[in-house]
Amino acid sequence: MSQTGAALADTTPPSLAKPLVKMEHVSKIFSNGTLALNDMSLTVERGQFISLLGPSGCGKSTALRIMSALGDITTGTIDWPSSRISSKGRPEGDISFVFQEPTLMPWKTVFGNVYLPLKLRGVTKAAAAPEIEKVLKTVGLQDFANAYPRELSGGMKMRVSIARALVTKPKLLLMDEPFAALDEITRQRLNDDVLKLWRETGITVIFVTHSVFESAYLSSRIVVMRARPGQVFDDFPLVTSAERDEDYRTSEEYRAACEKVSHSLQGAIQAAGGHH
Repeated sequence: MSQTGAALADTTPPSLAKPLVKMEHVSKIFSNGTLALNDMSLTVERGQFISLLGPSGCGKSTALRIMSALGDITTGTIDWPSSRISSKGRPEGDISFVFQEPTLMPWKTVFGNVYLPLKLRGVTKAAAAPEIEKVLKTVGLQDFANAYPRELSGGMKMRVSIARALVTKPKLLLMDEPFAALDEITRQRLNDDVLKLWRETGITVIFVTHSVFESAYLSSRIVVMRARPGQVFDDFPLVTSAERDEDYRTSEEYRAACEKVSHSLQGAIQAAGGHH
């Protein structure tokens, strides 16, 4: 049976696929002299759900911006082995970013906000409509396409932001503490939604958080960072036997995972001299 090149690319087992991002000995010094990252190495394999966990000010968001090519590095190398690289040396179209705030255009409808990245690529609204409808259904907002941001709750605004990130069909979804400002119930619901999305689409996710509980619930791999300067302190897989759902939240296995992650985070804080 013959297959097209595109189909072959899609069916490559993750073990044989090139990494999505490869950071090697990366350091970042800001213009004010702050050493934000020091000698950070990290390889992101396809299909993983990675939590970047660490105390505030440990460089998690800086690392994420560098991975998305929104920030430059001072020393070291960063490569996107699976991506087409532009003439400026940046990956083209494979990475989407969900920020801490939804950053929606208040004068545009939900549909209009999700359409924005496709519009920037020159896709007509008519051609984009089926994909936008599909992605709104994925995040549970199919009935709110014509609503404006002011009419939405905080959780719904964040769903729009996620839909906008997904509409370009990225290989890598970067999420920078997207649920930190939400109440606990909304946050748990969105955690479940993101996990479902990850399972169904096979997308790779890097999720920045400083919540032990959130990282232990979501991740297939946890990267713990120490602060000042930021670097990888610990990096381990988190495999569970059970489906991560409401029952898992009260299970002994989840409690043990939280304990392991918490212990690692404490080690990172102590290694940084206890400042956090």
